[in-house]
This record gives sequence, C-alpha cells and structure tokens, in this order.
Amino acid sequence: MDKIVFLEPVFCERIWGGRNLEKFNFSIPQGDIGEAWVIAAHDNGSSKIINGSLAGLTLKEAYEKHPTVFTEKVYDKFPLLIKILDASDNLSVQVHPEDDYAKVNENGELGKTECWYVLDAKEDAKLVYGHSAITREEFNSRIDNAEWNELFIEEKVKEGDFFYIPAGTLHAIGEGILIYEVQQNSDTTYRVYDYDRTDKDGNKRELHIEKTKDVTTVPFEKVVTNPKEEKVGESTITYLANEKYFSVFKINVIEQIVIEKNKTGNLFTVLEGDGSIVINGIKHNVKKGDSFILTTECTSYILEGNMLLIGSYDR
Repeated sequence: MDKIVFLEPVFCERIWGGRNLEKFNFSIPQGDIGEAWVIAAHDNGSSKIINGSLAGLTLKEAYEKHPTVFTEKVYDKFPLLIKILDASDNLSVQVHPEDDYAKVNENGELGKTECWYVLDAKEDAKLVYGHSAITREEFNSRIDNAEWNELFIEEKVKEGDFFYIPAGTLHAIGEGILIYEVQQNSDTTYRVYDYDRTDKDGNKRELHIEKTKDVTTVPFEKVVTNPKEEKVGESTITYLANEKYFSVFKINVIEQIVIEKNKTGNLFTVLEGDGSIVINGIKHNVKKGDSFILTTECTSYILEGNMLLIGSYDR
C-alpha cells in the first residue's frame, strides 16, 4: 500500500472570505473563498487523493475501505480535519460542542476541539478568545442583554502565534488573519454573534443562542501549551501541542532532516518554500500549498530543501 498520499483541497465560499488563499498556489474558484479543506474526510467536503493506488477516491472513501493505512487506531470516521482559513472579514463569535453533546444533538457528529497556527496577520489584528463571565448566570445575562463588549475577551495576534481551543471555548478569528487549523473531524458551529451582517440575499445568518449557552465552558480558562523546540542539524522541530485529540508540530527544514515517524499516520502541509520528501530512496517534490499524508506504511522519511511544514496526527 502507498507510503505517501497527496490530496486535492476542497474550497468553501464564506461571507467573511476573500482571495488570499491564492498565496498557497491554489487555483481557487470565483467568489469570497474563506476555507481550503486541505485534508478532509467529512460528509460536507472530502479531499480527493491524486496519486498512487488510491487515486480518484476521496479521503473519506479511502478511510472507509482501508482505515489502518491512515491511522493506527480504527475510528468510526477519519479523526481530523485540516483547513487553511482566510479571514478577510471577522468570523462570527462562536463555540463548538464536546463529543457527547454533538453525538446527541447533531446526528452523531463529533465534537470540535481545534487549534490555530497564525500564518499571517495584519497590523493590530485581533481575535476573540474566551469570555469574562464568572458564573453561568452572568454569561447568560450578558448574552440576553447583548453586552458583547463586556463579554468577549480579545487578543492581538501576529504571525507564528499558536492557540489551542478546546470544545466549549468562545472564539472568533478577526479580520486580516490567515490561519492553519487542525481540528476534530466535525463541521458543527454554534454562532452567538455575527455583527448583524447579511448575506448577498439580505438574510442574516442563523444564530444558536441556546446551544451556545448549553456548551460554553464557564468560567473561561485559557489553555497554555508551552511549545518546545528541538534542533536537528540546521533544521528545527517545534512541538506545538500534544493534547487529547491530536499532536501538532512545525518543521523548519534547512537543507535536510531525517525523521523517524510516529506510528499513526502523519498529516502535512507545506506552508512556505519548497523541497522534497524522500521515502525509501524515492523522492517526491513538494511546494507551498501541498498537503499529504504519510500512511502507517511509512516508518521514516527525509525532508530536503528550504521549507516550513506543519504536521499533525491523531491521539
């Protein structure tokens, strides 16, 4: 079975999207494109495999046929979903449920814990990360009275920042930010505030006030992940998160780095530069915007060139 699988992204138009995903060598459709689902196996969008014996299948189809090629554990569905987000306008302030709530209330869907690596941010860019309410009663009251400025906690962001966002965390990506997102394989979002904006047909998007009240963690506690760096020759591996659902790491390749892989499948996107990945002496050229999976058949590999990648795997 294949040791490396390359994927074609799925693009999603969003009210807050733009054209910045073209920076990743993507040929994106017309319109305000907000999301590239670069490694996806969801009912609402699944990346297509473009090489090897599984070429032509979606990742969802391939996982259903050959789960142990992609993950050491066998899950009911592919566990992770990887996106690049172009927030050319503010996203809604929102929250995602835990697994148990989603399973009951969203037709068996997974919950959604996620994390963000900031690829780019305009000067003074901000995001919403958490809320100020101490009690459930205070949280509900501030929502009922539309006291948004008092409720939302904002943080300034810059390129290279990393945020871990457990399910139950109130959050929103702000205008002028490009994000690389690793998340559970879920598409469930509860919006609590959307700036009273309307779509091209003049309609406001649906809000989910009662579900937001149900699932938001009160009080908010920021999770600090304490990234750690490891120097390997001239290259650097930065371990960004090792949490309940996934591990995430960044590799800055300078000339060459040899890596022994975790047993489960590794998911990668090239964020800057270009180079190659060598597996058993076979070289595969990669460039900015390429996403691929190293399957469970791949036990070690060599990265060559000058490039920045983010990798992740299920836990």
